[in-house]
Amino acid sequence: MPRPTAAQLVYGSCTVVFSTLAMLLLSKATSVLGIAVIALAALALGVFVAMTVPLPGAHTVAARTEPAAEEERVPSRL
Repeated sequence: MPRPTAAQLVYGSCTVVFSTLAMLLLSKATSVLGIAVIALAALALGVFVAMTVPLPGAHTVAARTEPAAEEERVPSRL
C-alpha cells in the first residue's frame, strides 16, 4: 500500500476538522455519545476524502474504442 501524499493528508485533515465543527454546530449535540458519533462520522469522511484524492502519475490514457481503419480520412492535396 503506498504512503499517503502531503495533499491527501491535508485534504483529509481539513475535512475532519471542518466537518466536525459543522456537524457539532448544526446538531447542537451536548451528550458524550452524540459528540462521539459526530467525531467518528467526520473521521470516516476524512479518510474517504483522503483516499479519493488522485495520486500523482495515476493518470491513465483512455483506450480507443474505434479501430484504426475507421479513422477520419483527410483528402490529400495535390
